[in-house]
Amino acid sequence: MSNLGLEFLAPTPARTSENRVPIGRILVDTGVIQQQHLEHALAEQRYCDAPLGELLIARHLVTEDDVAQALAAQHHLQLVDLNQTPPKPDMSSHLTALDCLKFSVVPWRKLGKTILVATDQPDRFSDVVDSLARIGISYLPVVAKKTQIKHQISTLYGQELARRAASRVASDESCRSWQGRSYRRSGWALLTAVILASLSVSQPAWTFTVLILGALLTSIMTVTLRSLAFFAKTFLSTPLQKPSQLCHISATRLPKVSVLVPLLHEEEIATALIARLSRLNYPKALLQIVLVLEEGDTMTRDTIARTALPSWFEVIEVPRAGRLRTKPRALNYALDFCSGSIIGVWDAEDAPETDQIDRIVEYFAQAPDDVACVQGVLDYYNARTSWISRCFTIEYASWWRVVLPGIARLGMIIPLGGTTLFFRRDILEKLCGWDAHNVTEDADLGVRLARHGFKTVLMTTVTYEEANFRAWPWIKQRSRWLKGFLITWCVHMRQPRRLIKEVGVIRFIGIQTLFFATFSQFIAAPLLWSFCLTFAGMAHPIETTLGTGALMGLFSFFVFAELLNISIALKAVSGTEHRHLLPWAITLPIYFILGTFAAYKALYEFVLMPFYWDKTQHGLSQPPCVSRQKPSTPLP
Repeated sequence: MSNLGLEFLAPTPARTSENRVPIGRILVDTGVIQQQHLEHALAEQRYCDAPLGELLIARHLVTEDDVAQALAAQHHLQLVDLNQTPPKPDMSSHLTALDCLKFSVVPWRKLGKTILVATDQPDRFSDVVDSLARIGISYLPVVAKKTQIKHQISTLYGQELARRAASRVASDESCRSWQGRSYRRSGWALLTAVILASLSVSQPAWTFTVLILGALLTSIMTVTLRSLAFFAKTFLSTPLQKPSQLCHISATRLPKVSVLVPLLHEEEIATALIARLSRLNYPKALLQIVLVLEEGDTMTRDTIARTALPSWFEVIEVPRAGRLRTKPRALNYALDFCSGSIIGVWDAEDAPETDQIDRIVEYFAQAPDDVACVQGVLDYYNARTSWISRCFTIEYASWWRVVLPGIARLGMIIPLGGTTLFFRRDILEKLCGWDAHNVTEDADLGVRLARHGFKTVLMTTVTYEEANFRAWPWIKQRSRWLKGFLITWCVHMRQPRRLIKEVGVIRFIGIQTLFFATFSQFIAAPLLWSFCLTFAGMAHPIETTLGTGALMGLFSFFVFAELLNISIALKAVSGTEHRHLLPWAITLPIYFILGTFAAYKALYEFVLMPFYWDKTQHGLSQPPCVSRQKPSTPLP
């Protein structure tokens, strides 16, 4: 035994891959598994793109230790325990973080000009040597467990990878160049307020009229888009195939899928989340659920520590690096540790349909190469909890089942939701992941995908979430979304001509409507409430500037806008699942008053703290067991 922890074996003739004893045979000969277990696993491997060891681990037939010992015996290599003998900090200088992540290796010890490299895939070590070839340096493998290798990569390179996660997106496509507290933004905000106050004092009627007309313009944009989307959803043919029409995968093996689940201050959700995701049908050997934690989040860490995690679950802890602490930064960091060719995102409270992954994989298998993202449908399992949760469910049924499918049929840019997203990994990495500073990183990524020539499609697979059912949490969540919409609009409008060139005039107008007009509608809402003055017998300022006819015309248009929203809502919840919500659709105008408070909170934060992430609390309501369920109002 050496003082390095190596137990040197007697020299043996080198074995080629052709005459190595198969790992399955080693496991059978050593009594770890039985012959029939091996035969079943080999049969499964014909359609699953996974090593035999991972298939056996997923079936609870072997442990990771068993597989590591078998690999070491197969290749006549030393097995090392990285927890007992971890690499020293200075070993990080011998390999780059990206090389370690790419090949699933970590530098362990240095002997003269030889670097001992820990790997869980010794059969691929020649690729490592070919890639790292350096004059005067040789690399020799030792075997270690995959989980230990990932942990040591995080230990050695965590700070470097965390800084990279915060700045992956190109600076001209990111908001990170902004100052958290900007005198420039504050100055412009103060100047605008002073000008409006001065005009309101000197010319109150005309100032009010101009503001009303501005609100009218943004309302026209929103009403036009929603009307066209309503029409398209109802009458135009679908560009998408229904899941039942998709061809089954037969010629290729099923791919590995990694799903990121960011967690923060979750005390109750972990056990329920694991139970829900364990119901997924997709082969567990091909499924990697990555629970993403922030360093210092002892609440979530302790919660997970009390929970027995299946072998296909992993925990990644994102190191602190500066003051930034956002979901997209955590996603960027965890992305590097994923092994799947398809990357998904779920939220902590999500309950996806059991066949969701199967259908996503099936769609990607037959989709064109430029389809980068598949977006599923969000629905809510606690619609009956309160009036707010009822209206929340109606609002999102309108968006996911009517407006968004209509927008897709019109060929407009699809602003992504924060969950039930699935990407081709190579494209996601080409776009450098998520903007770590944007608080609506999902919507921003949807725009960037379109700008780079990639497509997003909708699929009728449903994930059930927890709807906010209390006023203040609702306002906090919505203010973050509205602030993010404004930030996203500002980022992509830095070079309007370039944006038009990349997405076209029609989709350019769509961006103005989806992001700027949406925000403006909530900001301008108090102006529209002024029409109530007429019901109290009071004169409206527009009567003195534009006349009674203009007042009645404006009032009629805004009533039409509300009726359109209610009509869309009624269609969205007309199916059997949400039919009980139909009477509540007429209360949406009152519900959206909350959005105005959220908008002004968002505007305040946009000026003073644009990167502040107002976390939404999860786990207040628990979902039922979710199997595959067709949406009540199916998408195209």
